[in-house]
Amino acid sequence: MATFLYRVGRLAFRRRWYVALVWAAVLAAVGLGALKAPGAADEGFSMPGIESQKAFDLMEQRFPGATADGATARVVFVAPKGEKVTATDNRKAVEATVTDLADGSQVASAVNPFQAKAVSKDGTTAYATVTYKVAADDLTDASKTQLDQALDQARDSGLTVDAGGTAMNDGGGAGGAAELIGVAIAAVVLLVTFGSLAAAGLPLLTALIGVGVSMASILALSDALGLSTTTGTLAMMLGLAVGIDYALFVVSRYREERAKGRAPQEATSLAVGTAGSAVVFAGLTVVIALAGLSVVGIPMLTKMGLAAAGAVVVGVLIALTLVPAFLGFWPNAVLRRKARKSGRVQAETKDNGGTRWARFVLRRPLPVLLLGVVGLGALALPVTSLQLGMPGDEAKSTSTTERRAYDALAEGFGPGFNGPLTVVVDAKGDDDAEGAASTIAKEIGATEGVVSVSPARFNEAGDTAVFSVVPSTAPTDEETKDLVTTIRGERPGVESATGATFEVTGTTALNIDISEKVQSALVPYLIVVVGLAIVLLLVVFRSLLVPLKAALGFLLSVLASLGAVVVVFQEGHGAGLLGVETTGPIMSLMPIFLVGIVFGLAMDYEVFLVSRMREAYVHGESAQQAVTSGFRHSARVVVAAALIMIAVFAGFIGESDSMIKMIGFGLAAAVLLDAFVVRMAIVPAVLALLGDKAWWLPKWLDRALPRVDVEGEALTRAADTPEVPAPAGQEAARV
Repeated sequence: MATFLYRVGRLAFRRRWYVALVWAAVLAAVGLGALKAPGAADEGFSMPGIESQKAFDLMEQRFPGATADGATARVVFVAPKGEKVTATDNRKAVEATVTDLADGSQVASAVNPFQAKAVSKDGTTAYATVTYKVAADDLTDASKTQLDQALDQARDSGLTVDAGGTAMNDGGGAGGAAELIGVAIAAVVLLVTFGSLAAAGLPLLTALIGVGVSMASILALSDALGLSTTTGTLAMMLGLAVGIDYALFVVSRYREERAKGRAPQEATSLAVGTAGSAVVFAGLTVVIALAGLSVVGIPMLTKMGLAAAGAVVVGVLIALTLVPAFLGFWPNAVLRRKARKSGRVQAETKDNGGTRWARFVLRRPLPVLLLGVVGLGALALPVTSLQLGMPGDEAKSTSTTERRAYDALAEGFGPGFNGPLTVVVDAKGDDDAEGAASTIAKEIGATEGVVSVSPARFNEAGDTAVFSVVPSTAPTDEETKDLVTTIRGERPGVESATGATFEVTGTTALNIDISEKVQSALVPYLIVVVGLAIVLLLVVFRSLLVPLKAALGFLLSVLASLGAVVVVFQEGHGAGLLGVETTGPIMSLMPIFLVGIVFGLAMDYEVFLVSRMREAYVHGESAQQAVTSGFRHSARVVVAAALIMIAVFAGFIGESDSMIKMIGFGLAAAVLLDAFVVRMAIVPAVLALLGDKAWWLPKWLDRALPRVDVEGEALTRAADTPEVPAPAGQEAARV
């Protein structure tokens, strides 16, 4: 591996113009494809195999066209204090607003609340449902403006008016501000680490090129592969983070080789052969973790994982080819100012912070290990009270109209009104379909925790009925989950009595089913991902204990970070500091996101840090000396890489969307804990306690595993005679 990558680096350095032109052509080609590609319609969220999805599919089949994915807006009217919405003036204002809402080219219907009996019992609150002909993403600015103007006119009459629903979505998500914040902080970290603008700018430039190629490819293939803009969010986030990190490690090793007296071409080749090997295997672990998201069985999550894995592959290829090509163009630009002027690079002989920290841990490994494990264990304890769900409008800021509409409906109609259950009765083959549906509705209506049941609506064939069930508790309440379980538990008795079957769906039931499926998929996912990664690390480190230690350390860090998410977003401690106004269940996909993404990134630091220790050990240093050597060469760069990751992820905490805020916080906390507690403290402590045993491998397994020479032992033997660098002005001539 190292020899092959050495040749790749040398070829890229010598044929730098060709390499640069090839990447420019690739970027131009995928960019042109992205411009010409028709935008793929968002397929929406689906999860095959769960009851709520089966019920939804049955509705689409038996009620063709009725479940079209048209946008909706629920406009809520609240009368002034002491008045009722049914008062003459208030009623006129409501009806006038409904008329205005219906007057739009994309509006299918706007239902008058007084005709639909959508008025609260106390008469203070009413709501009108506006249905559009197109999906939320296809609403024009004119339609959105018309909706806003109608709401403003209704407010002028003295009513309190707010709106929720899919039509209110602004298409937001991780916006450009988050990425810009992350890039800006990354630039500062790189500048401090390298002390050179060029050295700081090169990883940023190559990472941005990689992200450009990845995102343009996703857009170009969106129609063919059914991808959406949501799919690319994770790819952009990870592509930027790992792209900077991988280039950072190659440039850092290049400077190190130059300090040994290597000429630019040789230093570049050795950097790609050694640090590039670590990049390849680190990238593979990330790809395994992301591709493994397909185990969960959520099509959207699978596409997000594969798209992000593709972005990581592009980042690896950029680091192995374009980075050495740029080093060929500017061989001295990435060096410190003093070295650029003199043309000579002096090796660092003084102990740096990494060396001093390693020696501190080596002197007292057991206390450091215990402190790290106990600290992470304490942070992980809140996971025992983890509640999963899919936060909706109730999790948004009170400054948003969606949140105010949610609160108004909950106050006027009860907390369960915002999350009604939908029951689909399949009476195909039953002679008395109406009687069966009526019996099922009565049985469910008599269940404790049910407030009301709507009249059943039948399809044209008369063999399928649909009715709504309003719970007494909020959509994210644990009692609502128990109610759904109770209703489904009544099914066998009802089916035997009526001959018809029913299924429960709706947004609330769908979220409950998703949470249960994600929880059941978490263990198989961990087994697949961690198992494959352990095998990969066995090949890289040729050690039995190091991969196991890496996996256990990862589990500690991911549980601790998930515990931190629970403390802030579920229990509310420190939530105000992050702008979190409402606490509640943790997003169902959060554990999977944390496990998948953080595992790959954690293995990055493991490979980069421990591979230098392995390299020193293979070259004759003692186990303890190898730990010190690994920290001398890699600690500063690993710290810089972690800070960059944290900066990129933490930038998303500033987003208004609570789910994006949660993901950003969780990932930033996970990287912080894994890099600084696990990799920088627990790992050297464990290696110090194990000594030579850390690198033990059974002979039979040693013979069975392929040899990849990640340490670059063959390269070191071939290049053990340092070259004398030429003056700065003659570098180009020598290469």
